[in-house]
Amino acid sequence: MVDVGEKPATRRVAVASGRVRMSPETLDVVREGSGPKGPVIETARLAGIGGAKRTADLVPLCHPLPLDSVDVEIAPEGVDGLRIVATARTTWKTGVEMEAITAVAVAGLTIIDMLKAIDRDLVLEAIRLESKSGGRSGTWTRGTG
Repeated sequence: MVDVGEKPATRRVAVASGRVRMSPETLDVVREGSGPKGPVIETARLAGIGGAKRTADLVPLCHPLPLDSVDVEIAPEGVDGLRIVATARTTWKTGVEMEAITAVAVAGLTIIDMLKAIDRDLVLEAIRLESKSGGRSGTWTRGTG
């Protein structure tokens, strides 16, 4: 692990996103709330939050962080997918990028688990960091270098 003992605690925010692609018929099931395992979006949202809280248990060299908040938003995108956006916040010595990315990944995996019985072609795709702020390296936003 990287030694962060001498670093000052600063406010840090990271936003990540991803998408689960599915058939239009499966997306209709999600919208209707009639999935075989229950309410897909709310269950995946809670799973994403839980995933962010467990990032250090999943990724070997991540520091355990005191998270101030984790927000996970999941909404239909187009005719064949759900978009996942996670925002993680902390005031600490290291960033929360991995927590935001993990929240997206776990939410996406949960969506697949909840829908795999009705759609075998589900794809979790385009998981990526969108922005981060705080710390020595400052602010970064995708597309700005």
